[in-house]
Amino acid sequence: MSCEESDTQQPMRRVGLIDQAAERFREEVASGRWPVGERIPTEAALVSEFGIGRNTVREAVQSLVHAGLLRREQGRGTFVISDSELTGTLERQLAGGTRRHYLELRLALDSSAASLAASNRSDADVELLRELRDRREASWSTNDLDQRASADLALHRAIVAATHNPLYVKLYSSMLDVFAAHMRDEKSEDEDAAHRYHHELVEAIADGDADRAAMKVASIFKPFMR
Repeated sequence: MSCEESDTQQPMRRVGLIDQAAERFREEVASGRWPVGERIPTEAALVSEFGIGRNTVREAVQSLVHAGLLRREQGRGTFVISDSELTGTLERQLAGGTRRHYLELRLALDSSAASLAASNRSDADVELLRELRDRREASWSTNDLDQRASADLALHRAIVAATHNPLYVKLYSSMLDVFAAHMRDEKSEDEDAAHRYHHELVEAIADGDADRAAMKVASIFKPFMR
């Protein structure tokens, strides 16, 4: 019996075998069994585990490379670089934008998210937002720009999560790398005001005041738009 016909796991039909293999590999990435940043199993291991031939494995892996989920590194293997095909697509489509373009996009997305979060947040969401807000402010006591950016994005990502809109969460999460790459060095001229606006933003969401929440996001971004 050939490797293509092995019944390891569930046997695949020959018709569309590459597509079926690619879909199984996508499931490995989406489930976290192949974590972002980690190397996937070797070609030989995939042949054995999934019961398919080397050529099928090679083509299926290559399709995920083209989709932006995997990256081949000469002499090291193939690594997971994203758990969403949307991320790679967005990064390519949004490449080349100006600083103002990215700021305007984030302002639009964050304002809508804040408004929705104010309407849909739970008590647990509010507790988490207050914790992340305090953590964000504490990060400003360091000179680590990456740590500051990470803490800021964590708060805004949690606000999006508090919308309880899975489509919004998926879209925003797929754009985080774009935002991080292009806004890491953004710094408010008045850091005390920035902290105050973030504090008031979280409290507006906690109070269920959608309009005030959106206005606080505008206050946060206004200094950067000049």
